[in-house]
Amino acid sequence: MTGGIRQDDKPMVELTETDRRILAALTEDARVPVTVLADRLGISRTTVAARLERMVAEGTIRRFTIVTRTAEQAAVRAVMTVQLQGSLSRQVIRAMRAIPEVASLHSTNGAWDLVADLRAGSLQDFDRVLRAIREIPGVLNSETSILLDSVL
Repeated sequence: MTGGIRQDDKPMVELTETDRRILAALTEDARVPVTVLADRLGISRTTVAARLERMVAEGTIRRFTIVTRTAEQAAVRAVMTVQLQGSLSRQVIRAMRAIPEVASLHSTNGAWDLVADLRAGSLQDFDRVLRAIREIPGVLNSETSILLDSVL
């Protein structure tokens, strides 16, 4: 993995302080209307709308989602660390991004190249996802820990 390059080969974009403030506010409430967000941040609605549109187009914002307590408790959640064959890293990342149960995927340093947040509806689905990831050409090794309970 190359620093400064996203998995979809687009260069990473520098975020401004305004961008970071918008993202922080959306992290707290992704449904906040643009006008309310603009008022909270003390900037114009047009600026907020333009920044959001740009960040979506550039891939800084990949999706808007919700997290429910019920869904989180019912689903099987796990963290998977993955070691890659370097020459196939981009193909592995593309393949893993196409798996709906991969909630997020992060490059890292050290013994493991990727860390994946996995969410499946059942143990059978979870087993299927593990098998699918381990069968991707370029995945050399993986280790998975099921998350049992949230303590914070």
